[in-house]
Amino acid sequence: MGPFFAVETHVPGQLARPPWQPMTALVDGTAALPARVQAVRTALADGAHRRPPEDIAIRVVASVAHLGLIARLLAPGIGAFTLGHRVVMSPDELWWQDHLGGPYPLSVTAEPAIDAPVPGGAVEAITGAFAQRYGVSERVLWGNVGSAANSAARLISTARPDLTGTAHKAADSILADPRIDGGASRAGPGFRRRSCCLIYRIANDRTAICGDCILG
Repeated sequence: MGPFFAVETHVPGQLARPPWQPMTALVDGTAALPARVQAVRTALADGAHRRPPEDIAIRVVASVAHLGLIARLLAPGIGAFTLGHRVVMSPDELWWQDHLGGPYPLSVTAEPAIDAPVPGGAVEAITGAFAQRYGVSERVLWGNVGSAANSAARLISTARPDLTGTAHKAADSILADPRIDGGASRAGPGFRRRSCCLIYRIANDRTAICGDCILG
């Protein structure tokens, strides 16, 4: 299905060892979250004609960093359900490595399959941490969650057209969450979020938007 769906596995309750760290590091008030956001800020500045990082608004950086983290989390959850499995999405049962430049390494534990995936504790906890620390609108952040869910379904349907219906069903169970645009959106080619991840502000160009953006 692609690199965003690839995961390692570990024994439930086992302690993470370097370079792995528990996903709880992003929500426990330590330096992991601001360090990640600052790294994204530097990378975005380098990609925007080597602008000083301080020129990019921290709320914009936080939204982009949030979307990257959540997209990587939701893809294997939706992919696993599509194949008849489930991965645990609790932050204390997820390990990760803080890498930029592609899908960061992620390690999961498994559970018996259920009727549909859910956003999970890690998604909620990380989204809440970004809202509290960086003042990003929850509408924007949960819009990021919806965009990530639809993107995962789109990648699955491209790689495995035979799984398109199941992938859309999995994504729709997440999109039905009322925090995501009132729960009215559904996965598929016509998906449009009702908020913007703010990335266009890096280029100060309203045409530099994502394919599912409300501004399109």
